[in-house]
Amino acid sequence: MPVLNRIADFSDDMIQWRRHLHRHPELGFECYGTAAFVAERLRDFGVDEIHGGIGQSGIVGIIEGQGPGPTIGLRADMDALPMDEATGLDYASTVPGRMHACGHDGHTTMLLGAARYLAETRNFAGRVALIFQPAEENGGGGQAMVQDGMMDRFGITRVFAMHNSPGLPVGMMNTTSGPIMAAVDTFEIHVQGRGGHGAMPHLTADPIVAAVAVVNAIQTISSRNHYALEDLALSVTQIHTGSADNIVPDTAYVCGTVRTFAPHVRDMVRRRMTQICDGQAAAYDVAIRLDYVEGYPATVNDPDQTAFAVQVAQEIVGPDNVSGEAGREMGAEDFSYMLNERPGCYLFIGQGETASVHHPAYDFNDAISPIGASFFARLVERAQPVVR
Repeated sequence: MPVLNRIADFSDDMIQWRRHLHRHPELGFECYGTAAFVAERLRDFGVDEIHGGIGQSGIVGIIEGQGPGPTIGLRADMDALPMDEATGLDYASTVPGRMHACGHDGHTTMLLGAARYLAETRNFAGRVALIFQPAEENGGGGQAMVQDGMMDRFGITRVFAMHNSPGLPVGMMNTTSGPIMAAVDTFEIHVQGRGGHGAMPHLTADPIVAAVAVVNAIQTISSRNHYALEDLALSVTQIHTGSADNIVPDTAYVCGTVRTFAPHVRDMVRRRMTQICDGQAAAYDVAIRLDYVEGYPATVNDPDQTAFAVQVAQEIVGPDNVSGEAGREMGAEDFSYMLNERPGCYLFIGQGETASVHHPAYDFNDAISPIGASFFARLVERAQPVVR
């Protein structure tokens, strides 16, 4: 794989950066230590502008190329997950209950590698905006950075990002035109009944029976209200109620997740859930409140930018190692907010047979950092070539 020679030269530095970040994971918007480390590296590289505090703890670095031109955005997420690490590595997390189990330490490292190369060579016109984002896992850091005016403030015209993919061969790159990641919504259903003795259920309004009826009815949304060829995942993931074998409780709680691609499917699910809750409340003589929260929108790749990204990926890893028609996934990603503002592309880069993301034994594969950095760097050079 033709990793750019200069990037290969400092690949050992990239390993050290990544493992430092792995030892010191931070959550959500509280990525201040990570942001400080990033800013220090960018200063070392000679990046022209470093702007902090965007989306709370996000960083945008600007590198000026040769001559006038547009600004291309490259994004990496920085945050970790609230879980204990079980890798046993000598660079494992030093913070109990936090770990980089999704590879954002690696994503940050790949963008730092590209930044170092681009700041040294500047073989492009216009500018590149290096976007280091907090709170991808939970909180919508991508949305926060957009709401802080990042796109207009820095004149970003198109934007790209990538994510590691366990199970995909090392260095292989996959993407698809159009929707690639789903919209994600969360629902909570609160059932208020009337509790009492388990031996006298006729004196109660049983919230358990009502909650079970709601859960069963919700399952029919996918099978009876939804066109089978349009993707939808609707999962009830929690039911909490009761405290003893002889007590009918007062309340029951149900929650879950909804994943969609099409806005009209998202609207239909919300409408049907409201109708089901209202109907079951009347049927079982209880009160039911549905709290339905729309989360990240679908991540939608621009067709032209996807075709361009595929061409660059083929240049880096070879045509046989790139798929531009890889299909879409029901997972969600807040890079969607940036793609709603500007055309661009989100890709996956293979990291080999490792533990899956969000698993306590997961670790980012350092072997793919130079590949990802080379892709980012070449993307800029091909998107904005110097006119000689």
